[in-house]
Amino acid sequence: MEVAAIIPAYNEEKTIGNVLTALKDSSLVDYIYVVSDGSEDRTVEAASVFEDIRIIEILENRGKGGAVKAGLDRCPAEIILILDADLIGLNDKHIEALLKPVLGGEAMMSIGLFQKGRATTDLAQKMAPFLSGQRALKRELLENISGLDLSRFGIEVALHKYVDDNDLDTAEVPLQDLSHVMKEEKLGLWKGFLARAKMYWEIVKYVLRIDKAPG
Repeated sequence: MEVAAIIPAYNEEKTIGNVLTALKDSSLVDYIYVVSDGSEDRTVEAASVFEDIRIIEILENRGKGGAVKAGLDRCPAEIILILDADLIGLNDKHIEALLKPVLGGEAMMSIGLFQKGRATTDLAQKMAPFLSGQRALKRELLENISGLDLSRFGIEVALHKYVDDNDLDTAEVPLQDLSHVMKEEKLGLWKGFLARAKMYWEIVKYVLRIDKAPG
């Protein structure tokens, strides 16, 4: 089974290279797609340094769900690996751990949880593991989610609801010494707080929408 990594990226020129280096080191990943989701920095240029990386540039920000959908529409792989573009400490062992349960048929989706990375990000994932952005999953899960391109930051909630409603096997995978750059670090305390609040509001709006959907 072929594996495609889809990396949604919005203004991640400082960290995208580290993520792509780890993906290039993995023998399990057949395709790598970077989806620049309306980036205004040098994210595209930073990704372009790497060979055999497929870059999709969206000019207007669609949110994570829209970026993943753009990558999914262009890749043929049966297994999809989704990683955040701002990870700190990612290596091929993390990638292997995420893919193993899905490639081995033990789960339809694996969810990566930070451990021993940084206290703030570890705690956030302990409180809400279903919001983790690090996942490996069968392509059909994404294809079966209605309005994936409209989910924005609600994509993880949509996946959680789908596997729960359909009683599908999932695996939680500890990712030792892995973390990510927090919004407050990228944007400053106030702008980062506002960006985080916007993200959570988009999640809430999506939850309300799918709760009201018929069936």
